[in-house]
Amino acid sequence: MNVQVLVSAMHQTDHTLLEKMNIQTDAIIINQCDKNEFEEFQYKENSIRFLSFAERGVGLSRNNALMRATGDICLIADEDVTYVDNYEDIIAKSFIETSKADIIVFNVPSTNPKRPSYMIPKKSRVRWFNCLRYGAVRIAIRTEKIRETNVSFSLLFGGGAKYSAGEDCLFIADCIKKGLKVYANPAVIGYVSQEESSWFQGYTNKFFVDKGALFTCLTRHWAKLLCFQFVLRHHRTFTKDKTIREACKLMFKGIKE
Repeated sequence: MNVQVLVSAMHQTDHTLLEKMNIQTDAIIINQCDKNEFEEFQYKENSIRFLSFAERGVGLSRNNALMRATGDICLIADEDVTYVDNYEDIIAKSFIETSKADIIVFNVPSTNPKRPSYMIPKKSRVRWFNCLRYGAVRIAIRTEKIRETNVSFSLLFGGGAKYSAGEDCLFIADCIKKGLKVYANPAVIGYVSQEESSWFQGYTNKFFVDKGALFTCLTRHWAKLLCFQFVLRHHRTFTKDKTIREACKLMFKGIKE
């Protein structure tokens, strides 16, 4: 069972990213920049495909990698992740131990204390109602299963798209809706720097409109309920910028969009 890392990157001018990320397996690097170029080479006895595209959008980047994936297990990645030395063994062993799993999400702690990552406390099944807490760089997928269900990343959400972050939780939710079994595993496979957000610019009008749109794509029937629970849980963090009434009104606008 081999693992292939699928990296979404931007403006790379050389191959130093492979060392920075501690890549120890086959990998596909999707480099969104201002040129179109295709390279294939060996790095530490591993097969690397370094594909540069003059286009933008993290969903498009991830789909470009997924459609070209050849590994038994695909590991979704961003350029700010650094993997632990034995990440392939950890991931492969986890899929062997949890043989029913089609997707496993792992711990990838943030090295930035101002932007901590959610830490998985124990092995558990991921359901629709708790899938919003897992970012893309945690996700490892049985490649054959994702091909069978034909699930892909949304082109409407995430960096470079119309609506900000959300392509990762939408992807997991779509997988669950299609019947794939998703599990959480507390093993640490790497660390993410998260020095700055590519999408969060504060609690602006766009932030709340985008939340409403995201909740609607997750579920039309329960979108308004998700908006209400969001403002109730997080109102202390944004009340300097928006009242609860203003936040709800903007999220409802996102629902209509």
